[in-house]
Amino acid sequence: MSFDIAAIATIASVWVLPVLIAITFHEAAHGYVAWKLGDDTAQQLGRVTFNPLRHIDPFGTVVLPALLILTKAPFLFGWAKPVPVDFRRLGAPRRDMVWVAAAGPGINIALAVASAALIHIALLLPFSAAAWCTHVLENSILINVMLAVFNMLPLPPLDGGRVAVGLLPDSLAFPLARLERFGLVILVALIFFLPYVGDWFGVSIDLFAWLVAVPANIVIEIIYAAVGLT
Repeated sequence: MSFDIAAIATIASVWVLPVLIAITFHEAAHGYVAWKLGDDTAQQLGRVTFNPLRHIDPFGTVVLPALLILTKAPFLFGWAKPVPVDFRRLGAPRRDMVWVAAAGPGINIALAVASAALIHIALLLPFSAAAWCTHVLENSILINVMLAVFNMLPLPPLDGGRVAVGLLPDSLAFPLARLERFGLVILVALIFFLPYVGDWFGVSIDLFAWLVAVPANIVIEIIYAAVGLT
Protein backbone atom coordinates (compact mmCIF):
# COMPACT_ATOMS: atom_id res chain seq x y z
CA MET A 1 0.00 0.00 0.00
CA SER A 2 1.42 3.42 -0.97
CA PHE A 3 0.76 6.69 0.79
CA ASP A 4 0.69 10.18 -0.67
CA ILE A 5 2.72 11.97 2.00
CA ALA A 6 1.87 15.42 0.62
CA ALA A 7 -1.85 14.65 0.67
CA ILE A 8 -1.67 13.29 4.21
CA ALA A 9 0.29 16.36 5.37
CA THR A 10 -2.31 18.65 3.78
CA ILE A 11 -5.17 16.82 5.46
CA ALA A 12 -3.36 16.87 8.80
CA SER A 13 -2.62 20.59 8.53
CA VAL A 14 -6.30 21.53 8.35
CA TRP A 15 -7.58 19.02 10.92
CA VAL A 16 -5.00 18.73 13.70
CA LEU A 17 -5.20 22.32 14.98
CA PRO A 18 -9.01 22.49 15.27
CA VAL A 19 -9.17 19.01 16.85
CA LEU A 20 -6.56 19.90 19.47
CA ILE A 21 -8.19 23.22 20.29
CA ALA A 22 -11.66 21.67 20.52
CA ILE A 23 -10.74 18.86 22.90
CA THR A 24 -8.36 21.01 24.96
CA PHE A 25 -10.91 23.76 25.60
CA HIS A 26 -13.64 21.17 26.22
CA GLU A 27 -11.73 19.37 28.95
CA ALA A 28 -10.20 22.51 30.45
CA ALA A 29 -13.69 24.05 30.72
CA HIS A 30 -14.92 21.09 32.78
CA GLY A 31 -11.98 21.40 35.14
CA TYR A 32 -12.18 25.19 35.42
CA VAL A 33 -15.90 25.26 36.26
CA ALA A 34 -15.49 22.42 38.78
CA TRP A 35 -12.60 24.32 40.39
CA LYS A 36 -14.63 27.51 40.68
CA LEU A 37 -17.57 25.57 42.16
CA GLY A 38 -15.50 23.94 44.89
CA ASP A 39 -13.65 20.91 43.51
CA ASP A 40 -9.98 21.55 42.73
CA THR A 41 -9.18 17.93 41.76
CA ALA A 42 -8.55 18.77 38.10
CA GLN A 43 -6.62 21.93 39.00
CA GLN A 44 -4.33 20.00 41.37
CA LEU A 45 -3.65 17.44 38.62
CA GLY A 46 -2.77 20.11 36.06
CA ARG A 47 -5.85 19.57 33.92
CA VAL A 48 -7.11 23.18 34.03
CA THR A 49 -4.76 24.12 31.21
CA PHE A 50 -4.71 24.87 27.50
CA ASN A 51 -1.77 22.50 27.02
CA PRO A 52 -3.26 19.79 24.75
CA LEU A 53 -0.70 17.23 25.90
CA ARG A 54 -2.46 17.16 29.28
CA HIS A 55 -5.74 16.09 27.68
CA ILE A 56 -4.79 13.83 24.75
CA ASP A 57 -5.73 10.17 24.78
CA PRO A 58 -3.32 8.57 22.26
CA PHE A 59 -5.92 6.33 20.67
CA GLY A 60 -9.13 8.29 21.16
CA THR A 61 -7.72 11.72 20.28
CA VAL A 62 -5.12 10.83 17.65
CA VAL A 63 -5.30 7.37 16.11
CA LEU A 64 -9.06 6.85 15.75
CA PRO A 65 -9.95 10.32 14.38
CA ALA A 66 -6.97 10.13 11.98
CA LEU A 67 -8.13 6.77 10.65
CA LEU A 68 -11.68 8.07 10.18
CA ILE A 69 -10.45 11.18 8.35
CA LEU A 70 -8.00 9.30 6.10
CA THR A 71 -10.57 6.65 5.22
CA LYS A 72 -13.17 9.37 4.55
CA ALA A 73 -15.59 7.87 7.06
CA PRO A 74 -19.04 9.50 7.10
CA PHE A 75 -18.56 10.64 10.69
CA LEU A 76 -15.90 11.63 13.20
CA PHE A 77 -15.59 9.90 16.55
CA GLY A 78 -13.06 10.15 19.34
CA TRP A 79 -12.41 11.18 22.90
CA ALA A 80 -9.89 12.82 25.24
CA LYS A 81 -8.80 11.84 28.73
CA PRO A 82 -11.75 12.67 31.01
CA VAL A 83 -11.14 15.46 33.50
CA PRO A 84 -11.48 14.05 37.04
CA VAL A 85 -14.24 15.70 39.04
CA ASP A 86 -15.25 14.79 42.59
CA PHE A 87 -18.88 15.88 42.56
CA ARG A 88 -19.10 15.42 46.35
CA ARG A 89 -16.76 18.40 46.80
CA LEU A 90 -18.95 20.78 44.82
CA GLY A 91 -20.94 23.35 46.78
CA ALA A 92 -24.31 22.00 45.62
CA PRO A 93 -23.36 18.67 43.99
CA ARG A 94 -26.48 18.00 41.96
CA ARG A 95 -26.92 21.56 40.70
CA ASP A 96 -23.23 22.18 40.14
CA MET A 97 -22.84 18.89 38.28
CA VAL A 98 -25.07 20.36 35.58
CA TRP A 99 -22.82 23.42 35.18
CA VAL A 100 -19.63 21.35 35.14
CA ALA A 101 -21.04 18.95 32.54
CA ALA A 102 -22.48 21.70 30.35
CA ALA A 103 -19.23 23.69 30.36
CA GLY A 104 -17.52 21.43 27.82
CA PRO A 105 -20.22 21.50 25.12
CA GLY A 106 -20.83 25.17 25.90
CA ILE A 107 -17.23 26.16 25.17
CA ASN A 108 -17.33 24.10 21.96
CA ILE A 109 -20.35 26.05 20.71
CA ALA A 110 -18.57 29.30 21.61
CA LEU A 111 -15.51 28.14 19.64
CA ALA A 112 -17.70 27.27 16.67
CA VAL A 113 -19.28 30.73 16.69
CA ALA A 114 -15.86 32.39 17.00
CA SER A 115 -14.50 30.28 14.12
CA ALA A 116 -17.43 31.25 11.92
CA ALA A 117 -16.93 34.93 12.70
CA LEU A 118 -13.21 34.65 11.89
CA ILE A 119 -14.03 33.43 8.37
CA HIS A 120 -14.86 37.04 7.48
CA ILE A 121 -11.27 37.99 8.34
CA ALA A 122 -9.76 34.91 6.69
CA LEU A 123 -11.40 35.84 3.39
CA LEU A 124 -9.43 39.11 3.37
CA LEU A 125 -6.09 37.28 3.26
CA PRO A 126 -4.15 36.46 0.06
CA PHE A 127 -5.78 33.62 -1.89
CA SER A 128 -3.70 30.64 -0.74
CA ALA A 129 -3.69 31.76 2.89
CA ALA A 130 -7.41 32.54 2.73
CA ALA A 131 -8.18 29.07 1.35
CA TRP A 132 -6.15 27.31 4.06
CA CYS A 133 -7.45 29.42 6.94
CA THR A 134 -11.04 29.09 5.77
CA HIS A 135 -10.67 25.31 5.56
CA VAL A 136 -9.26 25.20 9.11
CA LEU A 137 -12.06 27.40 10.42
CA GLU A 138 -14.77 25.38 8.66
CA ASN A 139 -13.32 22.21 10.16
CA SER A 140 -13.25 23.92 13.54
CA ILE A 141 -16.95 24.69 13.25
CA LEU A 142 -17.74 21.10 12.26
CA ILE A 143 -15.60 19.50 14.98
CA ASN A 144 -16.78 21.76 17.78
CA VAL A 145 -20.46 21.43 16.92
CA MET A 146 -20.23 17.66 16.48
CA LEU A 147 -18.38 17.37 19.79
CA ALA A 148 -20.98 19.49 21.55
CA VAL A 149 -23.99 17.67 20.11
CA PHE A 150 -22.51 14.22 20.65
CA ASN A 151 -21.57 14.97 24.24
CA MET A 152 -25.04 16.31 24.99
CA LEU A 153 -26.69 12.97 24.25
CA PRO A 154 -28.58 12.15 27.48
CA LEU A 155 -26.59 9.05 28.40
CA PRO A 156 -24.03 8.98 31.24
CA PRO A 157 -21.08 9.32 31.27
CA LEU A 158 -21.57 11.80 28.41
CA ASP A 159 -22.09 15.39 29.49
CA GLY A 160 -25.72 15.32 28.44
CA GLY A 161 -26.33 12.33 30.68
CA ARG A 162 -24.94 14.17 33.69
CA VAL A 163 -26.99 17.25 32.83
CA ALA A 164 -30.09 15.06 32.64
CA VAL A 165 -29.29 13.40 35.99
CA GLY A 166 -28.99 16.83 37.57
CA LEU A 167 -32.26 18.14 36.13
CA LEU A 168 -34.60 15.14 36.17
CA PRO A 169 -36.71 14.15 39.19
CA ASP A 170 -35.22 11.42 41.39
CA SER A 171 -37.49 8.72 39.97
CA LEU A 172 -35.84 9.19 36.57
CA ALA A 173 -32.43 10.56 37.58
CA PHE A 174 -31.35 7.62 39.76
CA PRO A 175 -32.01 4.87 37.17
CA LEU A 176 -30.26 6.99 34.52
CA ALA A 177 -27.26 7.56 36.80
CA ARG A 178 -26.93 3.80 37.34
CA LEU A 179 -26.39 3.38 33.59
CA GLU A 180 -23.07 5.24 33.75
CA ARG A 181 -20.93 2.11 34.14
CA PHE A 182 -22.51 0.70 30.98
CA GLY A 183 -22.90 3.98 29.10
CA LEU A 184 -19.98 3.71 26.70
CA VAL A 185 -20.79 0.08 25.88
CA ILE A 186 -24.39 1.05 25.14
CA LEU A 187 -23.22 3.98 23.03
CA VAL A 188 -20.79 1.93 20.94
CA ALA A 189 -23.44 -0.75 20.43
CA LEU A 190 -26.02 1.78 19.28
CA ILE A 191 -23.67 3.67 16.95
CA PHE A 192 -21.57 0.86 15.48
CA PHE A 193 -23.34 -2.47 16.04
CA LEU A 194 -26.99 -1.56 15.50
CA PRO A 195 -26.44 -0.28 11.92
CA TYR A 196 -24.89 -3.64 10.98
CA VAL A 197 -27.90 -5.43 12.44
CA GLY A 198 -30.15 -3.15 10.43
CA ASP A 199 -28.19 -3.85 7.23
CA TRP A 200 -28.58 -7.57 7.89
CA PHE A 201 -32.37 -7.12 7.83
CA GLY A 202 -32.29 -4.57 5.02
CA VAL A 203 -33.23 -1.66 7.26
CA SER A 204 -31.25 1.58 7.60
CA ILE A 205 -30.58 2.27 11.29
CA ASP A 206 -28.03 5.06 11.41
CA LEU A 207 -28.43 6.45 14.90
CA PHE A 208 -25.30 8.59 14.63
CA ALA A 209 -26.81 10.44 11.68
CA TRP A 210 -30.21 10.81 13.35
CA LEU A 211 -28.97 11.83 16.78
CA VAL A 212 -25.76 13.72 16.00
CA ALA A 213 -25.19 14.57 12.32
CA VAL A 214 -28.67 15.96 11.61
CA PRO A 215 -28.87 18.14 14.76
CA ALA A 216 -25.26 19.26 14.23
CA ASN A 217 -26.03 20.40 10.68
CA ILE A 218 -28.97 22.43 11.99
CA VAL A 219 -26.76 24.07 14.63
CA ILE A 220 -24.10 24.84 12.01
CA GLU A 221 -26.69 26.48 9.76
CA ILE A 222 -27.86 28.63 12.69
CA ILE A 223 -24.27 29.66 13.48
CA TYR A 224 -23.56 30.59 9.86
CA ALA A 225 -26.74 32.65 9.73
CA ALA A 226 -25.93 34.34 13.05
CA VAL A 227 -22.54 35.60 11.81
CA GLY A 228 -23.81 36.56 8.37
CA LEU A 229 -22.25 33.80 6.27
CA THR A 230 -25.42 32.57 4.55
